[in-house]
Amino acid sequence: MSARNDPRYDVLFEPVRIGPVVARNRFFQVPHCNGMGWTQPRALAALRGIKAEGGWAVVSTEEVEIHPSGDCEPFHEGRLWTDEDIPALALMADKVHEHGALAAIELTHHGASCSNHGTREVPLSPSHRPIIYHAPVQARAMNKRDIREFRQWHRDGALRAKRAGFDLVYVYASHGLSLLTHFLQRSKNDRTDEYGGSLENRARLLREVIEDTKEAIGDRCAVAVRFAVDELSGQQGICSDGEGREVIEMLADLPDLWDVNISGWVNDSQTSRFAKEGYQEEYTRFVKSVTRKPVVGVGRFTSPDTMVSQVRRGVLDFIGAARPSIADPFLPKKLQEGRLEDIRECIGCNICVSSDYSSSNLRCTQNPTMGEEWRRGWHPERIAPRGSDGTVLVVGAGPAGLEAALAAAQRGYEVHLSEASTELGGRVVREAALPGLREWIRVRDWRVGQLAKLTNVHIYRDSALEVATILEFEARHVAIATGARWRRDGVGRENGYPIEGFADSGVVLTPDDLMDGRAPESPVIIFDDDHYYMGGVLAERCVEAGLTVTLVTPASVPSAWTANTLEALPIARKLARLGVTVLPNTNITGFSKGRALLVSQLTGAVSQREARSLITVTARLPNDSLYLELATRRDRVYRVGDCYGPGTIQAAVYSGHKFARELDTTPTVHVRRELPLGIEA
Repeated sequence: MSARNDPRYDVLFEPVRIGPVVARNRFFQVPHCNGMGWTQPRALAALRGIKAEGGWAVVSTEEVEIHPSGDCEPFHEGRLWTDEDIPALALMADKVHEHGALAAIELTHHGASCSNHGTREVPLSPSHRPIIYHAPVQARAMNKRDIREFRQWHRDGALRAKRAGFDLVYVYASHGLSLLTHFLQRSKNDRTDEYGGSLENRARLLREVIEDTKEAIGDRCAVAVRFAVDELSGQQGICSDGEGREVIEMLADLPDLWDVNISGWVNDSQTSRFAKEGYQEEYTRFVKSVTRKPVVGVGRFTSPDTMVSQVRRGVLDFIGAARPSIADPFLPKKLQEGRLEDIRECIGCNICVSSDYSSSNLRCTQNPTMGEEWRRGWHPERIAPRGSDGTVLVVGAGPAGLEAALAAAQRGYEVHLSEASTELGGRVVREAALPGLREWIRVRDWRVGQLAKLTNVHIYRDSALEVATILEFEARHVAIATGARWRRDGVGRENGYPIEGFADSGVVLTPDDLMDGRAPESPVIIFDDDHYYMGGVLAERCVEAGLTVTLVTPASVPSAWTANTLEALPIARKLARLGVTVLPNTNITGFSKGRALLVSQLTGAVSQREARSLITVTARLPNDSLYLELATRRDRVYRVGDCYGPGTIQAAVYSGHKFARELDTTPTVHVRRELPLGIEA
């Protein structure tokens, strides 16, 4: 039975009124960052337009700054400082309208969140406070004139948004990042005038800005409020059974829509390692009971049945999504057309979040076209037909090989995919078996499911191909996707030479050894010079096996790079709860007779620590010997994924997709750029 005719899903495609506008269904792409912001308006418009084409009824911007005193550089967000910014944002509204969706804009002033690196203005705050993000900058307390000016800036921003063509305008009081949130928070507002003290006073500015916005644009535009009902800090902060609920009750029917979540961003966008689908319901489910206005909320929703349950049980009116709409911009349309198996489900890895922290184009492990819609012309559901009648041979069925085979087959090539083992998926299968990473198997499962539907794909398991066999195959194109292996010698970021005693000790293990089933012995030292998730999850695996674990890292915290995926603090907390001893700012320079030689990077002090097993998580080497030999014997042979350059699973999927897109073309490293003065490359 198709979803279109299945009464279980009908409710998701009902139109819903939001003040003066009507959303065509209940799918709502809530505001989310993308690393592009005001610097790449054409790329951003194309990205949001794809969401509208995919069936989302409401498509939102990210945070859009309303004034230079709320500048969040070096992060690339939206800007609506003056009338000069209107055309860039109008590009997005127009793209969204082309496909019948409503365009929403999230106006914000960052207050004491950011240091105004670009404008060099002194940040604003309800009271004198250091800024939230670590910098030697303090925000100044606003006086009454500042408050009046802020209200005018927001009103001007709303009017500009209306002229740009937006249908919904947000008043933003969420994530602990906006000036309006800071007025609500007792920890940041110690004023003694009518804007401080009681909750009614602290909520006064929020009420006034909602009223200002409705008065300015409410005749045509809906006014939404994004509000975090819980900061997860107990009664001393905003919480859903305290002041969070009271704010909603106080302003219940004033806005046209409530967009509710939890704060801050690290809580709101938890990874699948720490939170499962629908995890915000326990905090937000009360909202609909105290307002007559529609409510949108998030929870990394991927299951249509969960979505229906949220609506049927009166938890939400709209299914809000950021990450699921990135993983599959066409999720609503596929559901409506009864193609549930074609939906690319978000794996909750938060590699998308890292794009904001690096101010680079949005990327996604599941969706390799994300962020490339304008500059490369990639569409998530359409791909150019093949450029020749030749066949494509892909050697290796990990994330890069699976994506290369799938995209090439979708172009119409005859594709042959060989895998040395019985199981498809490569590193994805192995890593998804590690603690907390189970949902990552979706990278394998979706691609295998799509390949199974294609008649021009031939898959060979237990087929380790050699050079002679490949040459005999006479494929026009050969992609070598044989992955990479973890180094055993300790060479990595901190140590440019092999660490003495690692390679020949017999007890120094790699992540590959553990994923192959080899059991380390206690006590265990994990040397994490990789700084992503692997060191932390292997520590969890060892604790689960009853081992005593010490994690040594040259970084200041375990799994340090996961600050970019909002996981560094949750990982550190979990390792502490598990009893893992963490030695930060520490290098390992040798290993002998069951003892590791440790050097403090702070004091230079040298010490030793016992280890019956030492797991080195440092760097990887590509398995490229097959490619190197083959490349001397024939042309049109390529490396993809970790075989080309070891990296993340997202990078491997992107590499495989790029290979297939560029077959029988003239590949170039150049992409379209948005240059000053309207000049395009």
